[in-house]
Amino acid sequence: MIDKFEELDCWKVARRLTNESYAVTRNEPCCRDYGFIDQMRRAALSVMNNIAEGFERGSNKDFVRFLFIARASAGEVRSMTYIGLDQGYFDKQKFDELQELTRRCGQLCWGMIKHLRKHLDWKSRISLTLFALMLPIIKS
Repeated sequence: MIDKFEELDCWKVARRLTNESYAVTRNEPCCRDYGFIDQMRRAALSVMNNIAEGFERGSNKDFVRFLFIARASAGEVRSMTYIGLDQGYFDKQKFDELQELTRRCGQLCWGMIKHLRKHLDWKSRISLTLFALMLPIIKS
């Protein structure tokens, strides 16, 4: 059982993606394009932080919603890497590395979404149990 979001593989990969995004946007000539830097970093941060926030919400339904947002943000970072490559902000090797990290984040988030959708939300399970206990009282 996972007790902390830091244990999640999707969060670990998102953290690496965020650090790589910060590193690549620190270098010339990218560091002069403030709009690009801001958008790339915000999207990468969104992946990592939405996974953490969703996990901390304590319900599978909320976690799934935040995982979808994280997955979409990974797609945004992937799109940004094309701009970075096209503008000469980084080379093909860095592009490929960032592409792989964004794809991996998306895959891991999707796997977690599929897993969570198969299991009842712990909050829902509680309310369903209480409802089941109260059903005989309601019927009488």
